[in-house]
Amino acid sequence: MYAVVVSGGKQHKVSQGDTLVVDRLDAEVGSAIELGPVLLVGGEGCDGTRIGTPGVDGAKVTATVVSHDLGEKKETFKYRRTRSSRVSRGFRASLTTLSITEISA
Repeated sequence: MYAVVVSGGKQHKVSQGDTLVVDRLDAEVGSAIELGPVLLVGGEGCDGTRIGTPGVDGAKVTATVVSHDLGEKKETFKYRRTRSSRVSRGFRASLTTLSITEISA
């Protein structure tokens, strides 16, 4: 069984046992959280594919918080040739790693 959930404004296709990296969530390491809304549920464990309008009624995805990390450094460089201007900046995104424990529809 698989599901499509929204986290941090992005859609992720998940199934039980998957590891998922999303934007930082406000939860303790080791705690169980519920991801939502669930937009679609399908696969072997359910009777047909169910598409929500906007979410599937009664469906939920439960995950366990594995860790909080920083992503790879992303650098931006701005160069203006006529003004002798160079600006270099970088940042590392705050991420949360989740382990999908259950999908119920």
